[in-house]
Amino acid sequence: MRIKSEYEIHFELQKLTPIVSMLRLHPSLDARLVGPEQHRAESSGEAEPLVFDEYIDSYGNRCARFVAPEGVLKLYGSAVVEMDETPDPQGEGLPLTPIEALPHDTLKYLVPSRYCEVDRFVGIAQDLFGHMEPGWATAAQIRDWVHWKVTFNYQMARATKTAMDVYTERVGVCRDYQHLAITLSRAMNLPARYVTGYLGDIRVPYSGPGDFSAWYQVWLGGRWWDMDARHNTPRLGRLLMAAGRDAADVAITTSFGNADLKKFVVNACEIDAAGKPVPLPLPPMAMPANLAVALPVPVKAESPRRKAASRAKRS
Repeated sequence: MRIKSEYEIHFELQKLTPIVSMLRLHPSLDARLVGPEQHRAESSGEAEPLVFDEYIDSYGNRCARFVAPEGVLKLYGSAVVEMDETPDPQGEGLPLTPIEALPHDTLKYLVPSRYCEVDRFVGIAQDLFGHMEPGWATAAQIRDWVHWKVTFNYQMARATKTAMDVYTERVGVCRDYQHLAITLSRAMNLPARYVTGYLGDIRVPYSGPGDFSAWYQVWLGGRWWDMDARHNTPRLGRLLMAAGRDAADVAITTSFGNADLKKFVVNACEIDAAGKPVPLPLPPMAMPANLAVALPVPVKAESPRRKAASRAKRS
């Protein structure tokens, strides 16, 4: 199936501002692109589009750096990607990879990072999951536990919230679910990394305005597996943009100066051969209150003794 991703983001800048963005798709998706990926930046202070200096960072993510003049900065991008028509693969039964057998570049995903205080969670993780079979069984149980224990609430988001904050407050947004699950996974010797990308409403009912999404990945059986403590169900059409130790490594834009967000539109949807969005399934219909039919109240059968007492009372 084909998925189209697109974004339009506007910032107001008070002065000349250097910016680094991670708004393009991850290099691992290059072979799946249908046509070139679009990515441009325009400024009210310049007649021509701004020039990007692109590079690959130490985590393998595609980044772009540029300098935007004072005024309104407009970022645009879109891509069409050919994706498999299967939900997230699952690694049931996979054993834990011993530390000594892990690839060198996975070791950084075992240690503490900005939002993932692994050293504070070793005892907690052992108490919660030490009885589980090491490997996929533990990874899946951590994902499920975080999903069950944390409540989603946009109003409780804050940039400084760490995994320990989420563990104690039990409320947060997508990134908070993933930070807590990553930290517990690392504490159980499971390499885990944070992911940002698109997760649109693909063959599921409409869930609201689009946004970039966060999930995480664990290393088992020689590969990374997608895990999502927020949605906690295999999904179609995840489009990877960037991966790192936690959210600090994969910010979609980093501005070295004040940048006031003025517009933010993000979307990812399945399209047909003509490039038109594929209609989404409708959610289950709820019966209107004014048409609801009251259920009859069940009548309990009386015991012979109670019937006799009732007749005696009436007489």
